[in-house]
Amino acid sequence: MHRTLIAVALLGAGVVWNDAGIAHEKNRPQPLVIGHRGASGYLPEHTLAAYELAIRQGADFIEPDLVSTRDGVLIARHEVNITETTDVASRPEFSSRRTTKVIDGITEQGWFADDFTLREIKTLRARQRLPFRPLQFDGLYRVPTFREVVDLAGTWSRRTGREIGVYPETKHPTYHQSRGLALERKLVAALADAGWNRRRAPVFIQSFEVANLRALNTMTPVRLVQLIDANDVRLDGSIDSDNYGPYDFKVSGDPRTYADLVTPAGLAEIASYADGVGPWKRYIVGARGQDLNGDGRADDVNGDGAVDDADRITTAPTSLVEDAHDVGLIVHTWTFRNETQFLAADYGDNPVNEYLQFYCLGVDGLFADFPDTALTSRALFGLTRNVCRARN
Repeated sequence: MHRTLIAVALLGAGVVWNDAGIAHEKNRPQPLVIGHRGASGYLPEHTLAAYELAIRQGADFIEPDLVSTRDGVLIARHEVNITETTDVASRPEFSSRRTTKVIDGITEQGWFADDFTLREIKTLRARQRLPFRPLQFDGLYRVPTFREVVDLAGTWSRRTGREIGVYPETKHPTYHQSRGLALERKLVAALADAGWNRRRAPVFIQSFEVANLRALNTMTPVRLVQLIDANDVRLDGSIDSDNYGPYDFKVSGDPRTYADLVTPAGLAEIASYADGVGPWKRYIVGARGQDLNGDGRADDVNGDGAVDDADRITTAPTSLVEDAHDVGLIVHTWTFRNETQFLAADYGDNPVNEYLQFYCLGVDGLFADFPDTALTSRALFGLTRNVCRARN
């Protein structure tokens, strides 16, 4: 009966049963659910409230992106530019701080965390970044420090009796180094203060750059994950990472792109300094556009005014998960969201179908804006994990 239930759930994703194929061995640990910026589908991202909600929903890890204040304190924000995620633009006392900066080669305008002291940051309030998500919580929550996030995870671990981890990302490390605000030693010091600067601590450190992960590999025994990005997908669903690689590569003149890092040779190199790889999910399951009018461009099939995942169809899974496992790397992929525009059309507007496909493909963890949906899907997957196999 369980097999029938999950087969029905997977039907909309183009997933079929094949008794010859087993995606997850019975003794393989269940995939981790990482609360992406907390439960950011429900509450403003990178707030203690969003992290706490993710924990209450059952997330195994919570993810704080880390940037630095002017006085060298690590805070949880997705970007150095805090214009979209705080109320700083409405604060007249900071109007003169609006400026223009170049972050990883891109010119941005707004207000930037490294121009504010922690005391000033603490006067701000968080805002919802995405207009289609709940806005009624704007202005309620402060910006937390990394130490506050670690303390929250520790408190809830003791309260619940289950280990809740933190999964910090070092944001724009080359930029922070250029400002004399390097992130790495402060991050390691905070982990040491919590008793977590050890190999099996409930911690992963992630980065889109390579040099700072190599440096961290000499500074801390905690597990490290190399993030993998892309420009987009092409019309046929293949990855477009043309001229786009880790920013420290660009600075040093290394011409390799992110796609080069997930070749067998690239993965073997990552395994020399990191424990895992964190690819955008399209590296694992692509999504092709539909060119119904023959103009060579993806069409807005559903007529909602935007070309996004809802207009695309998934392609056959790649070998990335298997290739990474072959060199001893874990795979934590991102980002999973419930909204229609983030779901390929053949998932039938049901995020559970997407989760089940990726669980069946053998990922070791994933980042979710809605941890509750990820966990419900994981429970369903767990009923028959020994026989499910996904294909497009």
